[in-house]
Amino acid sequence: MHDTAVQLPLFNAEQEQPGQQSGFSVRKSKRAKRLSIKVYPRGRVEVVVPNRTSARTVKSFVEENAEWIDRARDSFAEQYTPESFVLPDVVQLPAVDRTAIVRYQPEPDARSVRIRFSNGILRLHGNTASEKDCVDGLRRWLSGIARKEFEPRLRALSSVTGTPYEKMHIRMQRTCWGSRSSSGTISLNLCLLFVSPELLRYLMIHELCHGGYMNHSEHFWRMVGQYEPRYRALDKQLGKAWKAVPAWLGIY
Repeated sequence: MHDTAVQLPLFNAEQEQPGQQSGFSVRKSKRAKRLSIKVYPRGRVEVVVPNRTSARTVKSFVEENAEWIDRARDSFAEQYTPESFVLPDVVQLPAVDRTAIVRYQPEPDARSVRIRFSNGILRLHGNTASEKDCVDGLRRWLSGIARKEFEPRLRALSSVTGTPYEKMHIRMQRTCWGSRSSSGTISLNLCLLFVSPELLRYLMIHELCHGGYMNHSEHFWRMVGQYEPRYRALDKQLGKAWKAVPAWLGIY
């Protein structure tokens, strides 16, 4: 969940657009010693591979495990209600206790979407007939909210834990909630806006504690436990929290 990684498309697939069925992705990891497959809610399949693994090797590995992938996807389908792609009328962000009513205001000949937020109303102006442009605008807005709301929380927890960091980045990772680099940069997933405040707090503590231990050793978990005694239960909840991320965001 906390690897520093780069995602690459599998089989030269086109980049997914809002509303399309989730597909496959490959994540190259410096830590990986062998190929592995992860299946996420709503059907996304991630193949984790060591560096310098050939595309042919990855393709063969996926084909060999096709039946297992199908079974895992079917199992998730029983737990997660399939969602059709629908642009939101309301966006609820429980992590920061904020709700926005969304209004779409088309403008003739517009080629993009602009965002304005005031008094709980989020207005999308411009080419609102384009689902992609609307989602891009919503993502930009969410990124700004996350940056504004997460920074003071992370800074306060850094003081409590005594673990400084260099920078905070907001990302939209498809497979992890957060990460910390060896240089001290903490990356937080903007999707954390959709989880509970206690899960957001736990994830921040988790990444801050990697400043003391860049691993998941017993010493690391002992340090986490000093600041969040319920870390086992919260870590388990966080693993299931992807279903709180709305389908329109395009994560799965």
